[in-house]
Amino acid sequence: MSEPLSLSLGQKFELERMSRAIDATVDPQALKGLAKQLLQAWQSQKAATQWVMRQQLGNPAIISPELVTDPAGARGDLDPNQNHH
Repeated sequence: MSEPLSLSLGQKFELERMSRAIDATVDPQALKGLAKQLLQAWQSQKAATQWVMRQQLGNPAIISPELVTDPAGARGDLDPNQNHH
């Protein structure tokens, strides 16, 4: 069984830095700019992850964007519309 993903110390610091920048921003236009930067970074990371998976698996057709976007959700265990009893 593989170990769960966790953030590196550097990633945790970057997350804290960006969180503080968001908290300190009161200008709606600046917040929009930050949101767009984060959206771009997220999409770039998804593309990079897909590329790495294609390289490792050697078959680009079997990589589903949903698996890269939300691996746990693709299994259904984080689906908010699913009843958990």
